Amino acid sequence: MFLDKIALLLTIVGAINWGAIGLFSLDLVAMIFGNMSLLSRIIYSLVGAGGLWCITLLFRDTTAGNSNE
Repeated sequence: MFLDKIALLLTIVGAINWGAIGLFSLDLVAMIFGNMSLLSRIIYSLVGAGGLWCITLLFRDTTAGNSNE
């Protein structure tokens, strides 16, 4: 559950960054951490890994543990 929230947070960061790139030609990660610096590459990699993890959220049975039925 905790890893799901971290992955979702990273995916949101990536979505905001891509939105800024598309709308304003502004790469926020590169602006803050440097253009393709080691730290920005780590952030891009974490965002990508978070996005891959979020794919698993699509295929999970979220009603299995629900006791409100």
